[in-house]
Amino acid sequence: MSRDRDHALPEPPSRRLLLKGAAAAGALAAVPGVAQAAHLARPPKPAPFVNPLVRNRADPHINRHKDGFYYFTATAPEYDRIILRRSRTLNGLGTAAESVIWRAHPTGNMGAHIWAPELHRIGGKWYIYFASAPAEDVWAIRIWVLENAHPDPFKGTWVEKGQVKTAWETFSLDATTFTHRGKRYLAWAQHEPGMDNNTGIFLSEMANPWTLKGPQVRLSTPEYDWECIGFRVNEGPYVLKRNGRLFMTYSASATDFNYCVGLLTADADSHLLDPMSWTKSPTPVFTSNDTTKQYGPGHNCFTVAEDGRTDVLVYHARQYKEINGDPLNDPNRHTRIQKLGWKPDGTPDFGIPVADTVKAGD
Repeated sequence: MSRDRDHALPEPPSRRLLLKGAAAAGALAAVPGVAQAAHLARPPKPAPFVNPLVRNRADPHINRHKDGFYYFTATAPEYDRIILRRSRTLNGLGTAAESVIWRAHPTGNMGAHIWAPELHRIGGKWYIYFASAPAEDVWAIRIWVLENAHPDPFKGTWVEKGQVKTAWETFSLDATTFTHRGKRYLAWAQHEPGMDNNTGIFLSEMANPWTLKGPQVRLSTPEYDWECIGFRVNEGPYVLKRNGRLFMTYSASATDFNYCVGLLTADADSHLLDPMSWTKSPTPVFTSNDTTKQYGPGHNCFTVAEDGRTDVLVYHARQYKEINGDPLNDPNRHTRIQKLGWKPDGTPDFGIPVADTVKAGD
């Protein structure tokens, strides 16, 4: 996820800044009546995360906006609508009221397979990127955009801005947007004609929130064994900027227990539209775990905890390994969150998908 004003996600403070803050707090504590105020000014410690956070919601996206709310959207298992929730805390999203802000068309475009919505604030307006297909051709999936000029995304009117036109009229989905060095980019998954895969990851600069400026470049295609189980898939890209680098996660393989997260890395000073700027990790960074009983973790995004400093990994997973029938017809991909760690070399440490804190029957 980019660290721009759209997402209001600050970089963690440096060690020097923390030491200066501690010294200042100590000095203030020596002043009568100020010690309590200094204590109250400290950011709250994040509460332990409750998992699953939101049941039966896959492909989750959480946007922490400058108004102090976390905004949540995700794929509903019926694939027929776009929902929103909001809360001032991450855990609060689990019980927050849910509103349907848009429904699939009964016929024609945007009539089926409403997948993977993302909510972004761009230029003073709200935008939702999502995938859908015509009601009469349910696998002709493309990327579409909604716009809302109201400050409150639960109010106003969601205007259909149309399809994001890419280089080819082929299967495409999972669009995400970010800014870097004053330029806005779109990353997404698409099938490239002539390629022996289902989808690869693509990147393009944007002319406006619903139009690509071009050219579009392929950053990744399934090549390792772990990217090609069931289906040859790279999808669900998402960007996090940290430590002088851009980290782009993506999901690979079929959406059963083989689903996992891969990682692309680029230097912040590099030319992002040069595929050579991006390095792919040869092994997945986040996978199913038999010990914690979490399977098929993927389609992640990132946010920060209430303290404004703790990075948080957001993803979906199932609580069981075996699935009857097509995994796309299984509704039990639940939204989950956990702390994202960092290794000494400045790269993200995903760990393993954490065990449930809430029992399935609760």
